[in-house]
Amino acid sequence: MPRRSLLSIPKTTEFWTALMPLSKLAKRNWHKTQNDLLETLSSYKDVYLAPSTWETKKSFREAISLHALNHVTKKRRRVLKNNERLSHAAKTSPDAPPLEDVQDQGFTRPSVLVLLPFRSYALDWFNALKSHTPSPAYQIENQSRFLSEYGLPPGAVDKLANAEPGTYPRDHVETFKGNVDDSFRVGIKLTRKTIKIFAEFYGCDIIMASPLGLRQSIEKEKNADYLSSIEMVVIDQLDALTMQNWEHVKFVLSNLNALPKESHDTDFSRVKPWYLDGHAAYLRQTILLSAFETPEIRAVFNTNLKNVAGKVRLDKRWAPIQVPDGINQDFVHFDCGNPNDEADKRFNHFTTQLLPSVLKSAVQSTNTVIFIPSYFDFIRVHNHFRKQKGVTYTVLSEYSSNQDISRARQAFFTGQKSFLLISERFHFFKRYKIRGIRNLIFYGPPDHHQFYAELLSYPFLDDGVESSDVTCRVLYSRYDWFRLERIAGTEGAGELIKSI
Repeated sequence: MPRRSLLSIPKTTEFWTALMPLSKLAKRNWHKTQNDLLETLSSYKDVYLAPSTWETKKSFREAISLHALNHVTKKRRRVLKNNERLSHAAKTSPDAPPLEDVQDQGFTRPSVLVLLPFRSYALDWFNALKSHTPSPAYQIENQSRFLSEYGLPPGAVDKLANAEPGTYPRDHVETFKGNVDDSFRVGIKLTRKTIKIFAEFYGCDIIMASPLGLRQSIEKEKNADYLSSIEMVVIDQLDALTMQNWEHVKFVLSNLNALPKESHDTDFSRVKPWYLDGHAAYLRQTILLSAFETPEIRAVFNTNLKNVAGKVRLDKRWAPIQVPDGINQDFVHFDCGNPNDEADKRFNHFTTQLLPSVLKSAVQSTNTVIFIPSYFDFIRVHNHFRKQKGVTYTVLSEYSSNQDISRARQAFFTGQKSFLLISERFHFFKRYKIRGIRNLIFYGPPDHHQFYAELLSYPFLDDGVESSDVTCRVLYSRYDWFRLERIAGTEGAGELIKSI
C-alpha cells in the first residue's frame, strides 16, 4: 500500500481544524520520518522507537505531541457533541428513553500521560504542544509560572549549554542542560481557546510527570484514580530513566487503568464499556522512546503493552563502536544458563578467575579501572575489595561528594591507589575524565556504548602512552546481548554469543 501523505492521515477533525488549519500544517517542513510516524501512530498501535537519536528526538516529539493533541481534541469534541444531544433530547422529548450511544468517557478526565526524567524535558514537550496551537488566538494560562518552575532560575548560567562545543560530550549536554529536577508533575487542560497549565489532575487532559513525582503523589494521596482512564502513554528518554530508579517506572505502569476507588462524580451512563469491564489497558496506546534497548525496557514492551491493535518496534543493526587503534580488547565470557543466576555467576567468575589473574600481574594490578554497570553489582564488588588485604583502591559512585571525587581521582592518578571502581551511574551523571588509566576491566558491557569508547580514550590523556600500554577486558554472558551489540556491532555480538 502506498504511503499516505500527512494530510491524508485520519487525524484532523473539524474541532482540530479550527485550532490548526490544514493549510498551516501543509506549509510546515514535515520530514518523511514524521509523516511515517504519524501514520503509524494514527493506527493506535503501541510504538517503541529505539534507538532514537538526538537528531530525530525533536521531530518525533513534534509528531507525537500533534497526535496527542488531536486525540484529546477529538475526544472533547465527541463529549461536547453528546452533551448537546442529551440536552436537546431532554428539552424536546423529556419522556423518551435516554440515548444509548453516548458512552464517550472514562472514569476520570485525564487521557494522556507523558513520563519524563527531568523538568527540562517537560519544557521541551510543552513547547512541542504549543507549536501546534495558533497564536495569538490561542491563550496559554500560567505560562510564566511554568517557564519559571521548569526552566532555570533568573540569572542562572547553564554551564553545559553555554560551554564551548566539544567541552562536554553532546549526549551529556543534551541530557543535563536546563532544569534537571527529577520530581515534578503538572496537569494540562485544553479548551477551545486555551491551554491551562497547572490544572487540577481530575480536571486536566494531559499529565506530564516524572515517575518519581507521580509516585510521590500517589503514595501521598493513597489514590491513583486520575490514571484510571489514561488512553495514551508516552515515555520519553527511557535510557535516562534506567539510570534513575527503575522501580518508579514499574510502579507508575502498575497503577495505570485500574478501577477507581472513588466515583469522582462520574456519570456511569457515559463511561465506555471497556472501562466498566476492566479492559482499558487493552485499548491504551503506549509510545516508548529510548536511545537504546535494555532488558528492562524490552520487558516493558513484551509484558506491559497489551494493546489489541498490536505493537510496532523499530529495530537497528549496529556497527562496531570506534575505539583508539591498536588496543587489544579481550572479551571474557562466563557460562550461565539461567538469567536468575547471572549476577551470582558473574561475581563468582570475577572473584575466582578474572581478578586473581589480574592481581598476579605487576603491570595489570596497578593503574586499573573497574567499570561496573549495575549499582547492586558495584556494592558487591566494593565489599569484596574491602576484604582484600594489601590491595589499595578507591571508588567513584553517584553518591560520591565533590570532595570524595577530587580525592579519588588524585589518589588514582598519582598511584596512591592501584584500583579505581567506577559505577556507570557515576559516569552518566558526572562524566569526569579519568587520568592515570592503563588497564580497564568492564565488569559487564556498559549500557551507554559511548562510555566504552570514552574510557578507552582516557589513557591517552597522559603523555607518552602507546596503545600497547593499554589493556582492556570485558566480562560478558549471553544475557548481555543488547550491550554487546552496541559495542561489538550486531554481527560481532552474534559471534561472541556463539562462542559461549
